[in-house]
Amino acid sequence: MLEEIPRPGLWKRLLIGTALVIFASAAATAVAGFHELDRVVSAFRYNPELKLGNELARTDSGKPQTIMLLGSDRRPRGNTEGAGTDARSDTIILVRLDPSKEATALMSLPRDLKVNIPGHGLDKINAAYDIGGPRLTLRTVKELTGLRINHVINVDFRGFYAAVNAIGCVYADIDRRYFNQSAAYAYINVQPGYQRMCGSKALKYVRFRHEDTDLVRSARQQDFLREAKQQVATGKLISDRDRLVKIFGKYTTSDGALRNRAEVLRLLKLAVFSADNPVREVHFEGQVGPSYVTASSSKVRDLAQQFLGVEETPGPRGNVGPRRRRRQARADLNLFETAEGKSQALQAVQQGAGGTLPVFYPTKVVNGSSFTGPPRVYKIGAGGKRYGSYRIVINRGLIGEYYGIQGTRWLDPPILDGPSEERKIGRRTFELHYDGDRVRLVAWRTKTAVYWVSNTLLQTLSKRQMIAIAKSTRTL
Repeated sequence: MLEEIPRPGLWKRLLIGTALVIFASAAATAVAGFHELDRVVSAFRYNPELKLGNELARTDSGKPQTIMLLGSDRRPRGNTEGAGTDARSDTIILVRLDPSKEATALMSLPRDLKVNIPGHGLDKINAAYDIGGPRLTLRTVKELTGLRINHVINVDFRGFYAAVNAIGCVYADIDRRYFNQSAAYAYINVQPGYQRMCGSKALKYVRFRHEDTDLVRSARQQDFLREAKQQVATGKLISDRDRLVKIFGKYTTSDGALRNRAEVLRLLKLAVFSADNPVREVHFEGQVGPSYVTASSSKVRDLAQQFLGVEETPGPRGNVGPRRRRRQARADLNLFETAEGKSQALQAVQQGAGGTLPVFYPTKVVNGSSFTGPPRVYKIGAGGKRYGSYRIVINRGLIGEYYGIQGTRWLDPPILDGPSEERKIGRRTFELHYDGDRVRLVAWRTKTAVYWVSNTLLQTLSKRQMIAIAKSTRTL
């Protein structure tokens, strides 16, 4: 059975997180002139260039370009061939900048994808980085997809920590408690609920592996970086561009062409043109096995054509349970009435919620769901103030699948900026927030607080389910 392989989100926008850095510098270049261009060129020159031979394609000015972004746990030794580095590429993402299209295309290749590594035979695609560094990875991707690739940018994972702090940390919607104190995994203790996440805490959160799957982990990383992108204004990026460009230079290596002023300007012109365009993602489809992800050559080439055509793949980010027939899903919301939500609300009141923060609780949940424990009642710090808040966490009954109810007295949290749609149902007006074609949040407001229902990280709850759960919420 074909399954959607999640695009590893940690680099999805740190490279439009490196691309946040590039695009910010590009915007500054367009405004401030050529001396800003030299800052970006200097950043590309900070580390020795990647030795890629004649593997890269050249293109005329103004024509589309395809960039291969590599996220790895360390730079290739000597930045040459990369052989024997004991490092593997955690993420391989292809980005398409095409001035004739109204969107930027992304396609991630799963790190466990079974491929032919030129000169070495069958193996996981991320093994190419360990065997022959970025150059062999580039050859492997070209042979697999048939795509012409114009540039390669390699990003060291440690840059994530510095970049998050540089943009002033990120408010993230944490779906559940993340906890581990055993030596087998990194120590972490992150409580559920909307909150501010900074360097070390954020890095542990996005890299969490215990009691999770790679599918959910990738979606969690993607969601974190979506929230980062939403919160950081272009003006702030431009004002902080010196610091960001230094981070970019320290933690990236690139091909030799990007050490040339004219070539960097050519790429930045495309970046400026594409900066305000939506991002459309091609979901890689393959068969998940015990050790590998497999996909036929024809399937990969079809996906490559979608990528060149900037065609987004609809639907959730992945599935961790059995798929339901579409007709059945449309006819049956798969919800059931529950009295446990009221018990959750009573516990929240006992912990100090209530008053100017009435506790909304769900009276309907998805079939197979259960509440994970008592709700969390806490305060969100923002702008020197602290706002009373609570979170009710619900487990959908599948690994890594949590959704829930958030309430806070912070009336304008960044997560609720720019709703995609408003819908009046009864006495309440609901704000729908989309990610692609999926509803990730359904929010509503009172005079003293705001509330929302959060979808799972894989966004497996349908629009109708999300609205139905929000409609079902009541107060004591």
